[in-house]
Amino acid sequence: MPHAGGDDPHNECADKFPPNRYPGKDVLVNGKRFDALQVGVRVLWEIKTDQFDTYSLFLRNQVAIDQAEEMREERDIAAACGYGFVVGVSSAAHREALLRQDPTLDIVVTGCKR
Repeated sequence: MPHAGGDDPHNECADKFPPNRYPGKDVLVNGKRFDALQVGVRVLWEIKTDQFDTYSLFLRNQVAIDQAEEMREERDIAAACGYGFVVGVSSAAHREALLRQDPTLDIVVTGCKR
């Protein structure tokens, strides 16, 4: 299905990183939209292009708590349908904050900019 939200920098990142098997599209799995299905493997991706490094300490912490919870739910949906799950974030600081919340998440730094 078409990318949701109309966020061009985000959608461009989702198409190029990992790369997306279906450029210009999200992937609907068990009622949940994922940003990409990786070419050549059964791995779903969620891409975060937040300007995380510009947030206050309080906001960074709150965003990491909220996103980690959402990512665990997405990972569970993906796994139940036979897919792996990876999260791409724009910065190392964002990755580190999420891993502090849940070190079992698979998170990579994409370097995508907004």
